[in-house]
Amino acid sequence: MRFRTLLLACGLLIGFVGGAAAVQPDEVLKDPALEARARHLSTELRCMVCQNQSIDDSDAELARDLRILLRERLVAGDTDEEVLDYIVSRYGEFVLLKPRFNARNALLWAAPVLILVGGGLLAFTAFRRRGDSAPAPLSPEEEASLRNVLKDEN
Repeated sequence: MRFRTLLLACGLLIGFVGGAAAVQPDEVLKDPALEARARHLSTELRCMVCQNQSIDDSDAELARDLRILLRERLVAGDTDEEVLDYIVSRYGEFVLLKPRFNARNALLWAAPVLILVGGGLLAFTAFRRRGDSAPAPLSPEEEASLRNVLKDEN
């Protein structure tokens, strides 16, 4: 029984430590609704230093600056979309962990489908051509040689 309790305690501790965010206590907003919006938005923004972490998870100074900027914009009354637009206008589309679909990046979104369809068409035409080609007819010398071989086998 003690072993199970110890395992459960260790599992809970690891779960809490693994899910810890980098948000500092002095960054947290007093309004719980605004803080929830800030936390949600900060999971959508990429840390420009770490690049594979959201600013919510990163300890980098730039991530902290972005978290503070995000909270300042929310306190100023911006909507979630306005906050994201403001940050994207300053740091570029790369700051978004999930890029938006627009005309500039439409080819990037469509490329996997286009490559798959193009490859399928290429394979289809290659196999179709292979099946359509009939073997070349035998020359008279080859026919005579084939008859001799068949006679020798009988």
